Order: sequence, then structure tokens, then C-alpha cells
Amino acid sequence: MAEILTTKGEAAQGATVSADFHHALMREVMTTELLRIKVLIATAAALAAISLLVYFFAPEAVSRVWHGNLSPVYVFYVTIPLILFEIWVHGAISWHMRKGRDLPVVRRYIGVLVETSLPTVVLALHMNSMGPQEALGFVAPLIYFVFIILSTLRLDFWLSTFTGFVAAVELFYMAVFFHPSGGGAAETSIYYHAARSAIILICGMLAGAVGMQLRRQFAASIAAATARDRITNLFGQHVSPQVVERLMTEGAGTGSDIRRVAVMFVDFRSFTAGARTRSPQEVVDRLDGAFAVLVDILDRHGGIVNKFLGDGFLALFGAPFETGDAAHQAVAAAREMLAANERTNAATSWPLRIGIGIHIGEVVAGNIGSPRRKEYTVIGDTVNFAARLEALNKDLGSQFLISSAVREALGDDCKDAVSRGEIPVRGYEHPVHVWQLG
Repeated sequence: MAEILTTKGEAAQGATVSADFHHALMREVMTTELLRIKVLIATAAALAAISLLVYFFAPEAVSRVWHGNLSPVYVFYVTIPLILFEIWVHGAISWHMRKGRDLPVVRRYIGVLVETSLPTVVLALHMNSMGPQEALGFVAPLIYFVFIILSTLRLDFWLSTFTGFVAAVELFYMAVFFHPSGGGAAETSIYYHAARSAIILICGMLAGAVGMQLRRQFAASIAAATARDRITNLFGQHVSPQVVERLMTEGAGTGSDIRRVAVMFVDFRSFTAGARTRSPQEVVDRLDGAFAVLVDILDRHGGIVNKFLGDGFLALFGAPFETGDAAHQAVAAAREMLAANERTNAATSWPLRIGIGIHIGEVVAGNIGSPRRKEYTVIGDTVNFAARLEALNKDLGSQFLISSAVREALGDDCKDAVSRGEIPVRGYEHPVHVWQLG
């Protein structure tokens, strides 16, 4: 039953992560689409400005190239509709982004068809002004490449390929339709223009391949960020970057399971009493500084802070990662914590006394919480006893207590442990053997 519940929970959580991933990728694709539109509008405006400058400042060139048939109105025939269309598309995409929706696929293909047909209009105007052969050899066919290159920002192979296809078909149609018919020269010219159109189609496919590669990189980055956010949500923001990287690399399971874990409770003694005579900012600064030192020690010894508990915290060794020497790591970290706290006390006007309790045993480790908010934690008698053990420091006047299970796990490495005898523990029927270190 527990396995079924775990499987269902992991499936639901996986579905949530997948939905978040696809939503983030959708927004990234639409963001690059907005960038493409802005670049296209800027390019169209720049080309229009250049055309007008040439018309007004080099009229002899216009008369020679266009045979005196170019009018400034032609520029506005193309650029103004294009800019207005792109502004409308920009607004539509922005609206869909605010609603958290993707732009319909059909609308994307219609947009490609409309945009890529505009160079054909330019080519038709040039043909009417300059003649078919001159127009086909001039700049109008090259405008197709502007749309093909910018199609990479759509991050969609098929949209870029469709861009190249529309450009190739329309260019071929315009070339053949306006070319004089008849004779072998006409047949040769068809192959000539077909080869040019094929190159444009290939360029569209290559642009699509580049766009897909960019999409994969975006997807990989978003997937990594989504996984990192998920781990941070489960294990808390206090988990070190090294732990997060290891969780992402090893793919440690976050389903509920039984683990043998060393549980450490740490508490600052009489902290509340000392905080009464100090400002809130002084209290926060002192506690943050103390936690920073202790958490750094935990990181070095392979432990993680599972949760902060006011002026203390719960730390784990052996979860979420399997380890064969959790007891040794926990005790080594505790010893270093005591030494570091003594050094800190010597340099501050507000000395703090630490209480540490460590017990080792089996716990249920996994994601606990509501469907909307879960966190990784441990549950079981091992956790409860470790908390009781730490609380005994106050009664015994000690700073570091361990259980018999930890003492046995340490073996000869714990010869300095001092027995405090059989001590009654709240919530337990019989007294338990407690050992003091430090």
C-alpha cells in the first residue's frame, strides 16, 4: 500500500514538474519570438529609411537602376503593412503570455505565410520597375534570407522550414511566371531558378536545425533550473549548493523509504533570555552568524540541515544520500561545532552555549506535506529520541550527548566518551544509557 501511495505521489509530482517545465519552455520560446518581431520591425524600418535616403539623395542612381520608375510610395506599400502586422502579432503573443497560453500553431504558420510573402510583393514592384531579369538579380530575392535567418528565433524546425519553403516556392513562381516562355533557353532558365529556390529551401531547413539546437539548449537549462527549484523546495533553501548538485547528478530518490540515519539536534542554550535585552536586529545578526559557522561545518562533513527550529536546527547524516559512516561524520561535525563556537564566543560580547544530541537508527525519510507544499524530512522514534537526548544537556549540564547506538557505531574512535548512566527520558518507559562527549 505504501509503495502504491509513493508511486502515485511521485507520478503526481512528476506531472507537476513536467507541466512547469513545458510552461517555462513555452514562455522562453514566446520571448524569443517577441525578440524576433522587434528585430524584424527594426530591420524593416532601417531598410525603408535607406531606400528613402537613396531616393532623395541619389536620384540619378534611382533613375539608372529603376529606370525612373521607383516611387517613395512603394516603400510604404510594403514596410507599413509589415510593421503594423508585426505590432499586431507582438500584441497577440504578449496577450497569450499574460494568460499563460501558447500561441495556436495555425496562427504561427499563417504569420509565416504573410511575412514571407512580403518580399514577393517587393520583387513584383521591382520587376515592374526594372524588368524581370534585373529584378531577379537585384536585392529583392535576398530579402527572403532576412526572414529565414530571423526564423531561427522561433525555435521551431518546421516553422523555419516552412519559411524556406514559402520563400522558395514564391521566388520560383515569380521567376518562371515573368520569364519569357519558349525555346531551350526557357527550359534552362527553369532549372536555373529551381536551383536557386532549392538553396533557399535548404537554408530554411538549416535555420530550423539551428533553432532546434537553441531550443534544446533552452530546454536543458530550464530542466536543470526546474530540477534545482524542485530540490530546493523539497530540501529547503539552506541546503548547500554542493548537496543540490549531488542530488541533481545522482538523482537521489525523494520517495518515502526507510533509511539508517544519524540524527543531530542542535540548540543554543538560554538564547531567548539573552535576546530579551537586545534589539531584534542584534538577535538576528548573532543567530545568523552562529548558524553560518555551524552549517558550513555540516557541509564539510556531509550533513544537511533538514530544518531550522527557532534557535536550533535538525541535521541529518545518511539522508538523502546513503553513507556507511553516518555516526562518524555526525560526531566529527559536532566536535568541530563545539570548538568553532568556543572561538566565536571568545570574539563576541554575547557568548552562546550549544547543546547537541545525536542518535542513529532507522527513520522514514521522504516528502511530507500537503499536495501544494511538500518538504523532505525524517520521521520516527530515532528523531524523537535524538530531540530528547539534546534536551538532556540542560539537566546534565553538558553540551554533547550521544546514544548507546552511536557509541557502538563509533567503536574505538570514541574512547573519550563518558557514561552518564541510565537516565529517565520523557516519553520512554525505561531509563536509557547516555554518553557524554566533548
